[in-house]
Amino acid sequence: MITRPPPPAGVPPIEMHRVTVGSMRDLNTVVVEEADWTVGTGEYWVIAGLQGSGKSDFMMMTAGLMPPAAGDYRFFGQPMPIFEEDRLEERLRLGLVFETGQLFNHLTVWENIALPLRYHQNLSKADAVPEVQPFLECLELEVWSDSTPGAIARNWQKRVGLARALILQPDVLLLDSPLVGLDLRHIDWWLNFLEALSKGHRLLGGRPLTLAVTTADLRPWRGQHYRFAALKNRRLSMLGDWSQIEAESGELVRELLMTQVKAE
Repeated sequence: MITRPPPPAGVPPIEMHRVTVGSMRDLNTVVVEEADWTVGTGEYWVIAGLQGSGKSDFMMMTAGLMPPAAGDYRFFGQPMPIFEEDRLEERLRLGLVFETGQLFNHLTVWENIALPLRYHQNLSKADAVPEVQPFLECLELEVWSDSTPGAIARNWQKRVGLARALILQPDVLLLDSPLVGLDLRHIDWWLNFLEALSKGHRLLGGRPLTLAVTTADLRPWRGQHYRFAALKNRRLSMLGDWSQIEAESGELVRELLMTQVKAE
């Protein structure tokens, strides 16, 4: 069981002021300029944008995989990115689910999920088994436990990536286009499971999780409780809740409501 002190009370998990984001492929290429974004504890954000809008780069920077090109970004009050060993415990409050899963193909599903736990907690395989088992069961991955990622469908690969991001029981979970490439049954599962995480899932001891996801299609995310923002022309714009989106007649919102989620 992961135990760490609770995050500081009253401090936003994510706070950005005039943040500029470079491309992961070329940090000199700006994809987002002067973003102001504050995420409160327990909030559920949906960041929408068409292909090429910089969603993935913005999410990777938010996850701390690269520094902002300019501006100030703080995670629970700590300047990001966090690379220093003495601040690692704060960094582990954040989990990231990659669009493609980013799994290690030479490891089994079980080994992929257990890897962060074993590395950061210095656990043997035997000690990790009771920690990993609830995640396998809850995400319906038991049958694939001994399979390698290449032997299972993308629908299940993405769940493995989710389980791996959750195994250290973060306070904040970022998901880059989690619904892309999924069939309708799996899309429904993801929406319901993320909703449960937001409200407090037993896997995390009933503690509500702060969530942010990216998408190119707003339609699956219909709901009054989400907070919406959009990326276009290198700008991050706040859209409000679903009622405000429905009242919005701008071109970007129309495009995002017409985009199809592609299933393989």
